[in-house]
This record gives sequence, C-alpha cells and structure tokens, in this order.
Amino acid sequence: MRNLITLFILSLSIVVIQAQEMTVSGKVTDSKTGQVLPGVSIIIKNTVSGTETDFDGNYKIKAANGSSLIFSSIGYTTKTIVVNGSVINVSLEEDSEQLEEVVIIGYGSKAKKDVTGAVSLVDSQTIEDLKPVDASLALQGTTSGVSINTASGSPGSGFNILIRGISSNRANGPLVVVDGLAGANLNTINPNDIESVSVLKDAQAAIYGIQGANGVILVTTKSGRKNAKMKITYDVYTGIQETTKKLDYLNATEYAFILNESYAAGGQSLPFPDVSNITNNTDWQDEIFANAFMINHNVGISGGSEKINYYLGASRLEQDGIIAPEKSNFIRNNVRLTLGIDLSDKVKISTTTNYFTNFRRSISENGLGSVLFNALNYAPTYSLDQEDTTGFLGNEVINPLSQIRDTYNDYFGSSLEGTFQIEYTPIKDLTVTSRIGYKTYSDKGKTFLPIVNYGAGKVFNRDRSQVDQSRTNSNNYNWETFINYKKTLADDHNFEATLGTSMQKSWGDGLFATGYDVPNNSWDFADISLANGINNALTNGSYVFDNRLLSYFGRLQYDFKGKYLISGMIRRDAASDFTPENRVDYFPSVTAGWKVSEESFMKNIDFLNFFKLRASYGFLGTNAGGNLFRAQLNGEGTYVLDDTIVNGIAVGTLPNTDARWERGEKLDIGFDATLFKNKLEITADYFQEDRNDLLIPNIPVSGIIGTAAPGSGSPTVNAGTSRVKGFEFAIKYKDNIGDDFYYNVNYNVTRVQGEVTKINGDVIIEGGAFGVGQLAPVRMEVGQPIGYFYGLQTDGVFQTVDEVNNSPSQSGLLGIDAVPGDLKYVDVNGDGVIDFDDRTYIGNPQAEYIMGLNLSFNYKNWDFTTYMYSELNKEMVRNYERDQPNVNRHAFYLDRWKGPGTSNEVPRITTGATNNKLFSSFYVEDASFLRIQNIQLGYSLPDSVLERVGFSKVRLFTTVNNAFTFTNYKGFDPAATTGQAIGGGIDYGFYPLSRQYLLGLNLAF
Repeated sequence: MRNLITLFILSLSIVVIQAQEMTVSGKVTDSKTGQVLPGVSIIIKNTVSGTETDFDGNYKIKAANGSSLIFSSIGYTTKTIVVNGSVINVSLEEDSEQLEEVVIIGYGSKAKKDVTGAVSLVDSQTIEDLKPVDASLALQGTTSGVSINTASGSPGSGFNILIRGISSNRANGPLVVVDGLAGANLNTINPNDIESVSVLKDAQAAIYGIQGANGVILVTTKSGRKNAKMKITYDVYTGIQETTKKLDYLNATEYAFILNESYAAGGQSLPFPDVSNITNNTDWQDEIFANAFMINHNVGISGGSEKINYYLGASRLEQDGIIAPEKSNFIRNNVRLTLGIDLSDKVKISTTTNYFTNFRRSISENGLGSVLFNALNYAPTYSLDQEDTTGFLGNEVINPLSQIRDTYNDYFGSSLEGTFQIEYTPIKDLTVTSRIGYKTYSDKGKTFLPIVNYGAGKVFNRDRSQVDQSRTNSNNYNWETFINYKKTLADDHNFEATLGTSMQKSWGDGLFATGYDVPNNSWDFADISLANGINNALTNGSYVFDNRLLSYFGRLQYDFKGKYLISGMIRRDAASDFTPENRVDYFPSVTAGWKVSEESFMKNIDFLNFFKLRASYGFLGTNAGGNLFRAQLNGEGTYVLDDTIVNGIAVGTLPNTDARWERGEKLDIGFDATLFKNKLEITADYFQEDRNDLLIPNIPVSGIIGTAAPGSGSPTVNAGTSRVKGFEFAIKYKDNIGDDFYYNVNYNVTRVQGEVTKINGDVIIEGGAFGVGQLAPVRMEVGQPIGYFYGLQTDGVFQTVDEVNNSPSQSGLLGIDAVPGDLKYVDVNGDGVIDFDDRTYIGNPQAEYIMGLNLSFNYKNWDFTTYMYSELNKEMVRNYERDQPNVNRHAFYLDRWKGPGTSNEVPRITTGATNNKLFSSFYVEDASFLRIQNIQLGYSLPDSVLERVGFSKVRLFTTVNNAFTFTNYKGFDPAATTGQAIGGGIDYGFYPLSRQYLLGLNLAF
C-alpha cells in the first residue's frame, strides 16, 4: 500500500512538473535560404495563446513542457513541434501552392499560371493604398479593360463600371459576386474588408450564363488564418475635401459689358448704361462650394486556432459634400463577420454576414435647374440674398443659395447580407459545396417642398407645400450546390470537374405617397399624416416585383503534364423574366492555354521565366429586358366617372411576347509572360464581342393599335447587333536597389472600339437632351458607336458678308439667315442648303483608350505610392449654359467674334434670333484627361520601437485623392457620365468629385 501511495505521489509530481510553464524562445528561418522570417505566427495547440516572430525572426512564448507549438506563415507549410526544452529553433519550407497567386474564377479557384481566361486581380494592398470611399474606385486605373466613372461626386453616389466598353443600348454593368452572393453591390461593402477582387472579362464568365455578358466581378472578403494568434488592427483617416475646379465665368463688369454688347447688336437699349456704377460682384461658385470634412474609422479582429478561423470588421464613414455640406452629406456603417469551422476532417462550415446602414442628404444636381446649374447662370450683379423678382434671367434660373435654403430631404437604408456554406469531402479529391446567400434591404426617404416665390414666372415657385415619402423593401437569395472533383491519371493527365445547380429569387415592394399643405410650411411637420391638403391627381403609388432564375452548370478542366490546358463549360438558365417559350437558354464556352515556356525548346532562354498562350470563345447572356412581355399600367388615361373628368392610368408601352435576353458572343486571344527572374510581367489580349438580339425600343408598328396614346409606345424588340473589339496590354516591373530600396511600376492600356452592325428596318434610336425644345442630340444607328453625338458640324465663324453670300444658306434651320459673326455650318449632304438633314456624327462619349500608371517605392521605413488614370479620344457635351439672353456666361466669350479676323471659334453675341444656339460641334468638347487620382506617403515605426510600445505595426500616412486632372474640357469633370448608353455624356453641370487631403494612422497589435 505504501508503494502504491508513493507511486501515485511520484506520478502526480511528474504531471505537475510537466504542467508548469516555461519560457520557450528561438528563431524561425527559411529552410532553403536560411534567412530569418518575421511575422511567423506561433500558437499553442488547442488554445488561442500565441505570439509572432519579430523583425529578426526571434520569438518568446510561455508553454508547458510536452505541449505543441504550431508555426505558420503565408507561403510556408505549417509545422507543429512538441515542447521539450526552452530553446526551439525552427526552419519552415516554402509551400509552392501558397506562393502561387490564386485567382477566383467562379465556383472554384485556379493558380494564376493555370488560368486560361482573361482575368485581372486587385489585392487588398491596392485598396489600402487608394483609400477609396467606394470599393469600385479600386479598379480604376489598376485593371486593364475596366473603366470606372460616376454621375456625381456628391457623398454616397455610386459608380458606373464598364468592362471592355459598351455593347448594349440598355444595361452594361457587370455582375458583382461577393463571397458567392450574386447580385451584390460594391457600395455596401467596407473596402477595408476586401481581400481580393477578380474580374472575369471574357468567355470564362459563361459559368454565370445569363448574368455574365457584361463581365463578372468576384469579391473575396477577409478571413482569419488558422493557427494564428488574435490580431487587432485599427485604421483611421480624416481630412478636408475641396472642389477640384471652378469654371472661369464672367465677373460683374465683364458680364455687364457682354450684355450691353449683345443688346446693342439686337437693337435694344443697354441694360447697364453705367457699368462703373455696379455695386455687386458675386462669385456664385465661391458661395456654394465649401471645404468639407470626412473621417473614416475601421477596426479589424482576426485569428484562428487549429479548427477555427475568424474575422470581425467594423467601420464608420462620415463624409460631407463640397456643395452645401449642411444639406449634402453621407454616413455609412458596416459590421462584417466571417467565421470558418472545421467540424471534422471531412466537414467544414463557413459564414459571412455584413450589416450595412447609410444615411444621406442631397441637393438638386446634374440637371436643368440644379444648384450648380443655377450658380453658373445666375448673374454676378445680384447680391447674396437677392432674388430675380422681375424674371430678368428667365423662368428657369434662381438664386442657388435660396435653392439650398429651401432644400429638405433625408434618406436612410439598411441591409443584412451574407452567406452560409458547408463543404463535405466524402473521399479524397471530391468536395461537395452547398451555399445559401441572402440579402435584404429596406429604406425610407422623405422630401419636403416648402411654399416659395423666387420671382415672376419662375418654374420653381410653389404656392402649396408638399411632402413626398417612400418606403421600399427588396430581398434576394440564392441557393447553390456544386461538386468539384480532381483526378490525375497516369501522372500526366489532370482532370477537374465542376457540376452544380443554382436557384435565385429576387422580390420586393415599394410604397410612395405625397401630402399637401404641410402645417407651418415647416420641415419639422413634414409628414403625410399631418398634411391635410387634397389634390385631384393621384397622390400615392406602389409596386411589387418577383423574379426567379433556375440554373444548371458544369465545367471540365484538363491539362496534360501541366503544359496543355483546356476548359469547357456550359450553363442552362431559366428566367421568369420571359415567357415560358423563351425563358430557357444554354451558354457554352471553351478556353485553352499552352505553357510554351515549359517546352524543351524553351529551356535555354534564360531571361524568360514563364510564357503562356491562351484563348477563349463562348456565349453569355444578359436579362436586361426583363418583363417586356407583360403589359404595364404606366400610361396616362382620362376617364369620365359620374359626369366628372378623372385623370387615371392606362396600359403603357405595348408588350412583346417574343422578347428574350441579349446574347453575347465573345472571343479572346492573349498571352501571359514573366521575364528577368520574374521581375517583369506582361499580359496582352485581343478581344471581340458580338452582342446579338439587342433590345431595340419603339420599333414602328401599325398606328391602329393605340401606340399614340399618352404614355403608350411601340414595343421593344430583339432587333439589333453590335460589335466591340480592342486590345489590352499590361506591364509590371518590380525590383530593388540594395537592401533598402524597392520599387514597382505597373502600366496598362486598353483600346476599345464599338459600333452597331445591324438594326432591323434601319430604325434609329434617339435620346438625350440639349437645351430646351431641341432635337435629340444622341443616336444609335448602324455603322456608328452606341450613343454617339449627332448634330451640326461647324466650320469656324463667318468673317465677312462675302463669305456668307458664298456659302450655303442657313435659312433651312430656323428660317434665319446667317450674318458675319455667326457659326458656319457644313453642308454635309451637299444639297446647297443648311438644314437639319445636315446633322452628322460630331463625337463619341466613350473613350477609345483607357490607361493606368501606378508607381510605388519603399525606402527603409518610408513608402510612397501614386496611381494615375487616363481616358483618351472621347467627347462631352457642354450643356450647363442656359439659352437665355441675360444669364452669366463662360469667360471664353471674352474671345468672341467682334469683327473680321477677331475670332474663328466663338460666335458673336446678340439678343437677336440666330442659329448659333442649335446643337452643334461648338458645344462638343474633347474630354480626354489624365488624372493623378492618388498620392500617398507613409512612415512605419521600426521594429525596435514597436517592441517597446507593444504594437506589431504603427504607420502614419498622408494622402491626396483626386489630386490633379489635366484636360482641355471646360466643365467640372471630364470623367463624369450618367451611365446611360444613350445620353450619358451630356454635362448639365456634373457635381465634381472632391479633392481629399487626408491624414491617417494604421495600428496593429
């Protein structure tokens, strides 16, 4: 018995001794080079306790004897070592699979060297450098073939994304997929939460079938690493915003002289007989533009154990507008959670959840009568609080400060979106994945229009107050299940098969109502429950929608010895947007690649590390024409009920039961190469797309079926074809000079050319607007790019009476003959008369060349980056000048024609009737530009300091976003566009993007 007690006490002592913690230290190195490895994660197995190696590869950790330490680092295989002493040195081996850059290709991933399609990749470092408010901006200038533009620089405005130009007269935006959730919105994502963005540009996107014709953007958000200690990051930046440009407009004296001259030329008495007696000289742009504040906070927590990895991110952005910041601002909040759990060696689950809210207030912008439009046209001779009570400036121009004062609105939206995924690996190389994605978004908005009087006859006058309120709700979910199977036969034949199904449903509803006679004419009482006025017209409305998509897809990838690669895919889609006879289609594609550099005859070319030829061909779709087969009650109707005329609704545009989606046929041929010890990377592509079955509106039909009724119209028919072709070229060089200086140069250029190749019946689509009451300035027709500008071509300014007499008469336009000083129009059809039949192509709003140049330099603890973006060979229409005799004008009118030889570009000024205000090339300007969109300088504290302060990273930085724009365009922003294929390049005074001066801090511990 005594022996048993002694044995028990001895055993217990051994356990206690083993359980006692000791300080374990050592150094971690690269097994091949022997170089120390900083930032290696070390955690105690089955715990969350851990540390990281310092700059010299050293570490210290308290661990019990017999416990296991897990060493892990990106690019190296994970190693587990049992503690059996106080000093443990570890060497890690490179993991070739981790070192290879991985690209998401839809329902799977691929090493970049094995990708056979045209795919671009943007990483989290690029996003960190750019500090974009919207994640879309991270693609601008960094990704070949992609252009990013916006209709407005106001806070909270979204961006328009085009991949390889415009192919359709309807929708051209790409499909966005975030962590497997299709139909997501980049504006709802915190850019700091993004790990990488893949852009599918060619037939490889056919795996998304009916949704892939405009390209696919695949976003992967951040997740924690397994076997990594908890890492906490805090990033903040704050700064001031300002306008990048103010237009050069006339001051009060110049304005008075110009008006006197125009009145004299029109035979009228002078409005300013004593110019020296003008008391006001108001610069309305100075009054509406302001320096605006912005701040962004971001917190991230990540880590993982042997079976679990996690990431939690939270952010808040506050941004004021540079026009009327008290009435124009944006607040966005994001909370994102990503969690992965290995339930067993065969079953893994993961989930992502993003909660998003946004609050926004806005002003009238980008149109006739907007705040900026009024600031440009209001006379500088008026004081700040002076209204145009006599209507001197016309009925559409009012005091912009009064307009801001009387602007009341707010908008709030919230969203919950995410995915839940389970992976099951029943046998080696076979993985079954089932994933549910969901998104629900609800919002509410309110606008109050008070009783106001801005002067005689102003269209903005209101004798009744009004409140407009809305609530909407939209939902989307998709359920996808697919299997991936990999198999190698005879060592050389490698197969990978993907087979799956997808079900998507989108549904929602909205309610709108208007109330009149708000109590006290006040925003404080602006609610339809308090507005007790009545109106004869309909004051409320609603809508519902329900769209569904059922898909089956498959992909087979094969390579022989890793050198010859081929991939085939097909997707079957059935969409509820069309009739049962037309709602099913198949989208096949094939891609292939040849790694030429792995051939024996290439082995002696020392400077060439990698060279791959690739090609793709296939068909994709876009359901831009949904529900065209249904009759909509959106027309206007007038009825007699109880002997009273009542305004109501009627059937609108005629339905087309034969409508189906547009179909893209895509071809891409390209190569990828790396040279000089992988320091130089080159990628090049030639691409071509034929977009078939374009949905053309207003195809003429018989007038007896009622298309002339108010609100009605001819049906939309699949009746056109377009072709877009071009090339992409990207080159990247990275190297170092000595041990302290590293640099990276990245340049890309894309050329895009598009034209309409067929429209049934030679129908011409017109759109856009210029001035008031003029013919449509934009067209779509065979042989021209979609949305080109169509108007009169000018050939200078008439200088003398003889020149007028020896030129074709312009009386065919407005019945007005030209005189010296008027614009000289070209007789395009050669019939000897200038009339509206002489209108022709005068510009294209789509850039022919898109370029990006990105530079980065690192010297010791300093880092510098700059990103540049350019668009060339594009035009915009100057439409922010109001055609009224007394409004203010651009300063280029100081160089007007005043007599023979004075000007051959700017016509005379007069209050008399002329043809000079008609839409012509005089109003179309070259909008090519180069923008330095980001300059950033940062400094990181050295590791010796970090050890003392207890942080793993402390970095201070300063950034200038949208720093400089070099252009000849006279407007605010040469990159702005409404995003419409037809009419997108007409400038009513686009709200300019702000220039941002930021100071920031990055912390990690």
